[in-house]
Amino acid sequence: MDAAQWQRLSPMLDLLLDMNPEQRTYQLQLIALEDAGLAEEIVGLLALEAAAEGAWPPPLHEAPAALCEGARLGPYRLEWLLGEGGMGMVWAAKRAGSGYQRRVALKLLHAGIADHRLRVRFSRERDILARLEHPHIARLLDAGVGEQGQPYLALEYVEGISITDYCQQHALAIEARLVLFRQVCQAVSHAHANLIVHRDLKPSNILVTASGETRLLDFGIAKLLDAPDGSGARTELRAFTLHYAAPEQVRGEPVTTRTDVYSLGVVLFELLAGTKPYRLQGDNVLAWEQAIIDAEPMRPSQALLQGAPDRAAQPDLRRQARRLRGDLDRIVLKALAKKPEHRYPSVEALSADLRRYLEGMPVQAQRQSVGYRLGKYALRHRWWLLAGSMMSLVLLGAAAISLRQAREAVHEAQRAQAMQDFVIGLFDNAGAAPRGDAFDSRKLLDAGVARGARELANQPLAHAELLGVVARLRIGLGDYAQALALLERADGLLNGRGDVSAQLRLQIAAQHGRALRMLDRGQACASQLAPLEPLTRTLIGHEAETAEFLSQYGRCLRQQGDLVPAHSLFQRALARRQALGDDAGVAENMLDLALLDTDRGREQDALNGYRAALDYLYRHVGHEHPLAVEILRARGAAQRAGGDTINAQAGFRQALRVSEQIHGSDHPLTLGLRRQLVALQVDLGQYALAAEQMESLLARTRQVMGERHRETGLAWNTTGVIAWERGELATAQRDIARAVAIWRQPEGARQLAGGLANYGRVLHAAGHDSQALAALQEARALRVANFGASHPLVGDTDRMIGEVIADQGDARGAQPWFETAVALTRRGYPADHPRRLFAELSLARNRGRLGQPDAALAMLDRLARHGGDGSEAAKLRWRARAYAAETRCTASPSQGTLQQLDALLAQLATVQPDGGVIPREVRAIRERCAERLLAAPAARRPLKTAARPAAAPSSTRRG
Repeated sequence: MDAAQWQRLSPMLDLLLDMNPEQRTYQLQLIALEDAGLAEEIVGLLALEAAAEGAWPPPLHEAPAALCEGARLGPYRLEWLLGEGGMGMVWAAKRAGSGYQRRVALKLLHAGIADHRLRVRFSRERDILARLEHPHIARLLDAGVGEQGQPYLALEYVEGISITDYCQQHALAIEARLVLFRQVCQAVSHAHANLIVHRDLKPSNILVTASGETRLLDFGIAKLLDAPDGSGARTELRAFTLHYAAPEQVRGEPVTTRTDVYSLGVVLFELLAGTKPYRLQGDNVLAWEQAIIDAEPMRPSQALLQGAPDRAAQPDLRRQARRLRGDLDRIVLKALAKKPEHRYPSVEALSADLRRYLEGMPVQAQRQSVGYRLGKYALRHRWWLLAGSMMSLVLLGAAAISLRQAREAVHEAQRAQAMQDFVIGLFDNAGAAPRGDAFDSRKLLDAGVARGARELANQPLAHAELLGVVARLRIGLGDYAQALALLERADGLLNGRGDVSAQLRLQIAAQHGRALRMLDRGQACASQLAPLEPLTRTLIGHEAETAEFLSQYGRCLRQQGDLVPAHSLFQRALARRQALGDDAGVAENMLDLALLDTDRGREQDALNGYRAALDYLYRHVGHEHPLAVEILRARGAAQRAGGDTINAQAGFRQALRVSEQIHGSDHPLTLGLRRQLVALQVDLGQYALAAEQMESLLARTRQVMGERHRETGLAWNTTGVIAWERGELATAQRDIARAVAIWRQPEGARQLAGGLANYGRVLHAAGHDSQALAALQEARALRVANFGASHPLVGDTDRMIGEVIADQGDARGAQPWFETAVALTRRGYPADHPRRLFAELSLARNRGRLGQPDAALAMLDRLARHGGDGSEAAKLRWRARAYAAETRCTASPSQGTLQQLDALLAQLATVQPDGGVIPREVRAIRERCAERLLAAPAARRPLKTAARPAAAPSSTRRG
């Protein structure tokens, strides 16, 4: 066999050796169709390979047991499989002990693998990664060998998506894609500087995080250029991805840094055109190899339009193709040159040419003709050249220039005068309006919009700016739908114009997103803002506008439940506002971060965050500020959830006073605060007063916010809970069902789980247990999906499910639900949190049902003596006393137990004259106990005098 024939056989043989038997048979059939003789030679070589298998070195260790979730490997515990390839697998893992807890990506060879070449490559990757330290390269954190000889690498865990998917999902502009790609170039250049070639660059090895930063992964087949034994001179195994391989890799020739330049060219082609550089008749390995070696790649601009028959008819694609045509086509084709010497000499050269393109400079990939360089120069300096041309023709065009300047000055003066008249008119008429009456302000805003439409008809940018200002004021008044209409008009004025500043675009977009969010259209808000987010990374000198945009974008993502990217955006906005000295903005972003803690169930962290934000606002801005309303409201909601009723009520009242003073009585914030104060009245057992106030408040909320708004759903939910407490179960079912229907819209998803939980409890009270269990199971699934299976709110839902099952008579079936509820709430809440204590209460009661009275009474008596001043603490003590009497009555009915229940009912009649769920429950327990006592044999029925020692301790009577 001569050298030329071996040159042809070798790469095919390498490929077939890496295949399983079925794949190998299929591939040999394809080769035989084209060249039967070649196929026979390959079959013979494969037979020799099989006969020589015993010549390989033996395995380094026996095959360990199959890996699974929860298995230990060295100091790590495996969590879930991230991916698997021919060489090995990658697991998400954490340290099993109590030390270093950061999640890592654990890379390991397949169990029992015997090929010493792959082990050498695995060790090589460890050495390679240890030398690389770059912000866009996933770092090596640890390396070692497991107990059974399994080698592993612990790498930085990167949570992100491939660069192509990221660009597609965020609909990034060409410039933003090139900025991301240049980050990849920086990472590869760093590797080359350390004498390392990656050799498997592809989108799946380039992830983009939620913060928009790239991470380069997988140096598993990288070649050390400085390998002292020269073993890196030729690829030993076909361990690259064919679609992104360079011609020299396919031919089995030595690789250099220009090999990575080619692979980057394929990635860049896919980023710009959305497809691969070659069009093939058949999608098989031989066809791809032939194309990579011989076929000329298409131009990206051509590939973009040829992707589908109807693409050429789409204006957006035609515009994008025109932008690719020329410099970008040349840059990509130079990177994809067949001969390495015709490509860019380095990755730095490729990145530098892309930088020149972004800056409007001549690129090295183009022929540097005089006309081309002059055209680029003219494009970069078009304004200076225009000014110079005008100056050179000043004698001929003086009159025209003067007329143009005068016209522009008039337009600018008109814009400034319109804004001035608008502001002056607002203050002139504000004094005539009664305090808190927003009618005249709205009338003035409408007049300002009409005046702007007349006077700024020839100044679209000024007109759009005015509409944005009016829309922002409208949002402040709570007129969200009217604000959205104005912002859509402003967008219409800006769309398609090339002279709109990035500053103005961010201003209008931020308010547009804010209006959508206030209307509970979080998904539309995120879609509106996402394409402009890359501008915030390049815009210089407009930090205030950038911070406002990032804040609004983060709030839209939070509304959808995307907490991780929202946190990153809030941190970026906070840093900018701190640098600017924007104290109100700093307090606002501190509130944003505290709200994220609430969403994650970190209630103590959230309370600390609210306190810090409020202190900062009071200290640097003042007490009478609209943001104080938001912070006090959020803090009050967290305090109420923790059972701190008194402080929550004081905070809500303070927020309501400020909101009425600033916003007026019909503002959505004011209406929401009134509803939350009514909800506290429900917590305190003041059901008649709460029902009276909610009747008018519900009607006003529906009128102001609309029938399908999230706040309207909250109002229906409150009326339903009041009806439930008053025993009006049909009304309660109807009203809470209305709330759940509203929250089934995408914008109400954050309230849906809580609404379903309330709905399930009301259905259970009405005797519809199968429907109740379905609602509670759905609420549980939503909470697991939103927060994870170990979140304490999941435990609270498990408690409710267990109570339905237990009340159906299946105490044994309910027990696992109560045990899980206690475990999750103990893990997620502090010792005195109501949800944790009520989970323990339900578990204790169920132990009594299971015939374990001693264990049940030990817990119930302890809970009956629990301290605390909030409404939830009192409810805990009442229920604990009732369940303890129930347990004693089940074990041994007595008059003393009935007397304890009668004393509790008398206390409840005093402190809760409106009745409620708890008094009804206690009465039901008393009736069952009385029936047991009557049914007990006379010989076993205790005397009244004997019942006295069983009376509840005096400490329980103080509850």
